[in-house]
This record gives sequence, C-alpha cells and structure tokens, in this order.
Amino acid sequence: MTDLAPLLQPRSIAVVGATSRPGAYGDETLRNLKRLGFPGRVWGVHPTRRRVHGRTCVPTLADLPEPVDAVVVAIPAAGVPDVVDQAGARGCGGAVVYGAGFGETAAGTRLQEALRAAAARHDLPVCGPNCDGIVALHDRAALWGDALVAREAGHVAVISQSGNVAVNALAARRGLRLHTVVSCGNQAVVDAGDWLYAIAQRDGVRSVALFLESDGDGARLCEALALCADAGIGVAVLKVGASAAGASAAAAHTGAVAGDHAAFRALVQEAGAAWAQDVHELLELAKVLAVRGARPRGDCGLAVLTCSGGDSGLAADEAQRRALALPALHADTRERVRGLLPAAATIANPLDYTALVWGEVETLRDTIAAVGADPGIDHVLVFYDQPHGLEGPVRESWDAVREGIRAGAAASSVPTLVASTLPELLDDEAAWALACADVATVAGLRTALVCAAALRRAPGDAERLRAIGAAAARSTPGRWLDEASAKALLAGAGIRVPPGRIARDEDDAAEIFARLGRPVALKLVAVGMLHKTEAGAVALGLEDERNVRWAYRDLVRASNDQLHADARVLVEAMAPAGIELLVSARRDAVVPVLTVGLGGVWTEAFGDVAVIPLPADAARVERALRSLRAAPLLAGSRTGAPVDVAAAAALAARAGALLLDQGLELLELNPVLVNAHGAVAVDALVRTGAHEPEPEGLIAA
Repeated sequence: MTDLAPLLQPRSIAVVGATSRPGAYGDETLRNLKRLGFPGRVWGVHPTRRRVHGRTCVPTLADLPEPVDAVVVAIPAAGVPDVVDQAGARGCGGAVVYGAGFGETAAGTRLQEALRAAAARHDLPVCGPNCDGIVALHDRAALWGDALVAREAGHVAVISQSGNVAVNALAARRGLRLHTVVSCGNQAVVDAGDWLYAIAQRDGVRSVALFLESDGDGARLCEALALCADAGIGVAVLKVGASAAGASAAAAHTGAVAGDHAAFRALVQEAGAAWAQDVHELLELAKVLAVRGARPRGDCGLAVLTCSGGDSGLAADEAQRRALALPALHADTRERVRGLLPAAATIANPLDYTALVWGEVETLRDTIAAVGADPGIDHVLVFYDQPHGLEGPVRESWDAVREGIRAGAAASSVPTLVASTLPELLDDEAAWALACADVATVAGLRTALVCAAALRRAPGDAERLRAIGAAAARSTPGRWLDEASAKALLAGAGIRVPPGRIARDEDDAAEIFARLGRPVALKLVAVGMLHKTEAGAVALGLEDERNVRWAYRDLVRASNDQLHADARVLVEAMAPAGIELLVSARRDAVVPVLTVGLGGVWTEAFGDVAVIPLPADAARVERALRSLRAAPLLAGSRTGAPVDVAAAAALAARAGALLLDQGLELLELNPVLVNAHGAVAVDALVRTGAHEPEPEGLIAA
C-alpha cells in the first residue's frame, strides 16, 4: 500500500495558501502548528508574501529549498490539481487538500479526476479533497484547517469521511484521548482502508474509530483489518446510509434483504470489530477498546454494581436486550458481600449497594473485589456519576467513591468497566485517570451495556480476513443466463437441481414428461425473465400428458405476448416438498458475500437472513443457518420433522464457491427446498461477470 508516513509523521510542512487572514484555512493551519508546538520545518507558499505568522514564504512549491514531507493545499478548488502536480514533481511526500467543489458535486467531478490524475503521475498520496486534514498528536503535527485545542495524546485513532465528526472527536470531553485524527473527505486518492492500514502500524495506537460514508476498496480494507487483528488493535465502525444494493442484486430478491449495508456489516463482524449506531457510541466503543485488559477473559457473565434500584432495573433490561448474561451470584459471594454492606442493600445481580456506604473507600473496594472473585462472573460494570462543580466535603466524598472503585478494580481478578448513567456525568479528567489505571470508562448507561457486549466479541481472524480480501476483486457485470443454462451451470458444480430438459416442441414436452414421471413443472425461460411467477410463466404440479400439452401451448402463447423471442420451455420434475430457503451469492458489495435465509415468497416479507463473506465452507454456513430466527423450523418445531441442515449448508457453500470460481456477478437460488432427505435448488438466477463461465456449463440439460 501507499506510504502514508510523510503525512502521519511529517518532519517538514509547506502550507500553500499561507495567510494571516482570520478564518482562512491557511491561517488556521499555521496557528494550529504553533498551538501544538510542531518541532519540524514549516514554509508558507504565497505568490507575494515573504513571511506569514513568522514563517518564511516562497512563491511556489518549486521554490522550496527542499522537498517537504507534507503539503497543505489551502486554496480554491480550481488551482488544486496544478499544485498537486507541483508537489509530486518537487518530490514531496504527500498532500492534504481542504477545498470542496470536487467529486461531491456533479460539477466538480472533472476537477476531482484531474486531481487524481496529477497524484497518480507522481504516486503522491493525497488526503481529501473536501476534508479537514490530519492531526497527529504524538508528533505535534496539525495538517488541519479547523478549530483545534492542544491536548495530551492518547491511544485512540479516528478516521472519518465526515469532517464534522473528526472536529467533534477532537473537542470531546469524556476521558477520550486521541492519537491521530484523519478527516479523509472524498477519498479521491487514499481511502479509509489505506489510512487504517497505515495507522495500525503506528506506535501507541490501541484502537481506531472508523466513520464511513462509502465502502471503499474491499481488498485493501480486509488487509487493514487483518493487520489490526494481528496487532491486537480494536476497531469500532459507524457506517451511514443503508445504501441501495447494486444493480445486479437489486434485480433479484437479494437486493431487498441483503443490500450493501448488510454486506459491509458482515465484514465488520468477521473482523471482530464493534458496530456503532451513532457517533457517541462510536467514540465510546473506541475509547473502551483502547484500554489494556478491558476484555473479559472468560466465558461467564457480567455483574452490575450501583447505588440505585432504578439503575439496577434499567441495566437489567438493557442487558436482556443485548443478550448479556447477568448470572446469579454464588452463595459464598452473597454471604461475603452481605457482611460488607448494610441490610438495605440488594444482594443480587445487579447489586444495589445503596448510598449508605457512599464515600467508604474500603467497603467499595472489597465489594467490587468480592463480586469479581465470583466463579460465575468475568466482568464487572460499576455505575458512577460525578456532577460538575463540586467543592469541599461533597467533592471529597465523590472522589472517595471513585477511589474505592479504582481500588476495587485493581484488587479484582476480572476487568472492571465504569460508566455514568447520563453521558454528561462522566468527568473528563476522572475518566482519563481511570483509563491510565487500565480501567475503561463509558459515558451513559445504555452505551455501557453496548460496550460490555462489544468487549465480549472474539477478535478477528487475520488469515480469514486475508482470504476474504483475496476474493474481493470487483468485476464488470455480464449477461443474465436463462434458468436452463443457470441450472446446467449449477449441476456442473455439484449443486443438486431437479432433473429436466428443454422441450423442442409440444410432443417433446410430452415425451420428457413420460420419462420424468409425475408430477412435473413447465417453465418459460428466457434471458432477462427474472420473476416468472409474477409473469404467469410457470405451470406446476402437472399430472397427465393432456395438461402438459395444454401448459406448453399456454406458455408458448405467453412468450409471444411478452415478446420473448428467445423464450424456451423447460420441463422438469417437481421437487419433493420442504422448507423454502434463499441461497444467494453476489460480488457487487464491498466483498463477495453469501446470503442464506428463509426463501420463497417470504424472503422480502421477513428478511430473516444471514450474510457471510466469501469464501465460506459448509461448516460456517451451517452455523449461520442455525443462527436464524427461523432455525427452529429447520429443527422441526412446527412440522415435527427436522430437515437436513447440513445438506442445505453444503449446497450453499458450493454456490459461493461457484460464484468465485466462475467469476459470476450474482447467483440466486430461490427457493432451495430442504427436507429430511437433502436440498435441491428449484429456481436459479445467474448473472455472469466480465468473463463468461466455462462453455460446457452453459449447455442446457
């Protein structure tokens, strides 16, 4: 990947558009470099000025006494491509482009292409355009054109396509201390995956918050996530816009139930990353993931401690929503805690220790340690609110509570998470002091349970992520196959389909029926005929030759009425009854994915599907099938007869492999009928990729 070190750790900087005009990006950049105490060399670039903010100016980048690591471009959009070209020609390490008016608008598309071309000529990495830039706090470097306050550096990196999210992260007061912030904007040259890959290699980074508006390059993102998994770096992701699925999937059922957003989320889950619902949650997750030892090391459950019965009830309800186990405390633990707390305390999980012990450092310490020692507990969550502006004895009592919690966390054998019930009641300095003592803190009760659940996620498998990345090459959509050709392709890959053949004429249809036996189905198949049931192009359950002949004539008439000149009639045996599943593999998302779930007419009605990045073996697919809400149906909860889930999983795994092996764009089997004796693909929809499948696969049965 591109070397981004000159932008993330610059030793020298040139600001194009240097000025002392208040409010200008060039002015603010120079002020930010001074605020952070940047120790490297800084030049201004201005056609007439000789000094700005005490910095030497030169007329153009060509006039610099040496190539610089980072060029900040703080001029209107029209002049940016030329400056990027000059930066590359001068041998500079990279550029940050603040200006808007590029690919985010139709009018700026050509300008963005010119910028991209200029960068490509010199292999010059560019952050932006339409971004706020980069702040590297450990290196005191601010390639940043917006408001900035110098703060101590921490271990959380932020990569955001939204400049405002990056600005707000820098301004947050919640015990959050940042390492590096990248506002990557339009990602014309360098995308979030590139930034993640580079930042994961920087010393001191323990977690990364990703705010994304587009997928980016799937292969590069997978490699970056794999690197994070290798390095033990936690990742939290917030992706906006449940975007419409690509054209291929949108033409089938798949697009409605497993669009691009679902595919991206499936990749995030594979990476062991945390999925956030809003920016607040994103920053809290990243903050918690950056604390050493915050993850529970067992497979037991969470204990909640508070001084409020109301908080206990709220925490219990939220834990249930998050499927977080709150195990009952063991008898020995209850007895030990009962000896520490007043009679008014509720000795349970959640544990309400009451405000009667408020400020008693030793009591809180010993209570937390006792609960943490319970053999059924591997994680402790303590609620603690600190109002602002406390003074005197009141402040001392609140400080004593916090000290008791800190001491309890130190004495406990399991990780302790501390959270305020309301976000604004988490004191910034107090939270940072706890983080420095390896105690994670969270702003808000609900978010605390979100973080507790996220800490239980297994880390990503780097080898698996790299395998997904290797399969992620995008292709150009090809042509649709008719059902007969699609099923021939499936059969060649070992995917079971009903026996059948294309009928040359009415007599041939009758002959095929005689050979297959009753009942049979007749289907009108044609390229581009995607939903035959709605088009009246299917006749099912035909039991005698007369009905087969009538159905054949009706379908031929229908093909003429619908102007399907290439339509053919497929005669095939009716598959045995079973539970209907959807099995679909598609390549037009961030990575190729396999979708399995309830099928037939219920696919879009219920949307009960699992999305699995490819490649995926049968064992992985079977686990996904058994995770569905409809899984009890597969086990025979309604029919009394369990179906062969392993056969369905094997069929689906072969479908995913076929997509990858033949370079297909989309393969949808809906429905797949699965019963106690196996699984069969009753209907098939295939769109090829840039390369046609092997010729023998396209010969109709």
